[in-house]
Amino acid sequence: MLQAFFWGGVSGASVLLGALAAILIPIKKNFIGYIMAFGTGVLIGAAAYELLGHSAHDGGIMATSIGFLAGAIIFTILDLLVSRKGANERKRSSTKAASTGTGVAIFIGTVMDAIPESLMIGVSLVKEGSVSWLLVVAIFLSNIPEGLSSTTGLLKSHYSKRKIFILWSSVLVISALSSLGGFLFLDQASETVLACLASFAGGGIIAMISSTMMPEAYEDGGTITGIFASLGLLVSLLLDSI
Repeated sequence: MLQAFFWGGVSGASVLLGALAAILIPIKKNFIGYIMAFGTGVLIGAAAYELLGHSAHDGGIMATSIGFLAGAIIFTILDLLVSRKGANERKRSSTKAASTGTGVAIFIGTVMDAIPESLMIGVSLVKEGSVSWLLVVAIFLSNIPEGLSSTTGLLKSHYSKRKIFILWSSVLVISALSSLGGFLFLDQASETVLACLASFAGGGIIAMISSTMMPEAYEDGGTITGIFASLGLLVSLLLDSI
């Protein structure tokens, strides 16, 4: 139980680390794009190998397909709703983020990204008896650029450092609790239910990557971001084979 809470907190802590880096260290925009591209590649691998691959093997292709499509559709609908309030700028460090993004909407959007990811960390402890390193690393790496870019935008919107710290600390706590919830409430779930939930998270993650991380990584880093995304996918493959 404590492992689920701890590893969920570790995955969410990278948002706070990214925020602290944005506050304390001047980071070039293209470098943020490279980190985001790398995190994108790792997350794609985590969704494919850890979530979808295992779901299809354990619960069957039907449950996996239903869960995956449901996750993608529901995330997209929720993303459309919060994006109207400015949450579509949660991964952006541009001046546009400063003029259109609101702190509450960016926070909600970030939490919306974090919950399904952290939930699956808890589920991995139920299924395998040990944490999925691939999931933890993938989520950790993908959250760093989110903290970097979102904090840069919030600073331009004249949010105080204290308020930013509170927002991202809350994400850390929510991530830890989501992982704990996945461990506690899904302990007795069937393979089919777990497969459906894992693929649901996978669908949400792929939809999130496509609509937020990939466009921003290319906008910030340019064509070379493709190399970093490829390296991220390779790292996820290596982690999955360990």
